[in-house]
Amino acid sequence: MGELSKANSGRAAALVAVCLAVALSSGCTADDSPRANSAGATARQSTPSAQSGAPTDRAEHIDGETVTKAPQVVDGEVITSVADARGNRAVPLDGGVRSGPVSIAVNCQGKGTLKVELKPVGLNFPLECVAGEVSSTYNQIALKKGRKDAVLQVTAGSGVRWALSVGQ
Repeated sequence: MGELSKANSGRAAALVAVCLAVALSSGCTADDSPRANSAGATARQSTPSAQSGAPTDRAEHIDGETVTKAPQVVDGEVITSVADARGNRAVPLDGGVRSGPVSIAVNCQGKGTLKVELKPVGLNFPLECVAGEVSSTYNQIALKKGRKDAVLQVTAGSGVRWALSVGQ
């Protein structure tokens, strides 16, 4: 029983840290909810709202964001970035990822859905992209253990341009 309590305390502390970092960095709405994967890592995705204040199913358009340069990460240092890309791409994370928070900032433009997966961790999320404006999202996961073989798999149609940064 004591071990379960310690595990829950650790998860709660990690969740609080992730929630605070994401809330301070991405303007999360009240609809945000943390998720835990099978490895016990907690993840949080921002769900920005439209200018009217009503929640939307698509990412936020932020003035000044672009796909021609990599977006900024709020937490940690950039460990890899890609700018002005199209279509599918595996983005290796040289040296992998350490335990602790990993942040992923993504911008896209063009009609279609962009999907990002952090392998083998299991974090994955879609981003609805629209023609004529840049859509943005910011996600963070707290890892219990590092992964030397980490890679981001990005799936996007040929008409979707994108840029991303990973921070740790």
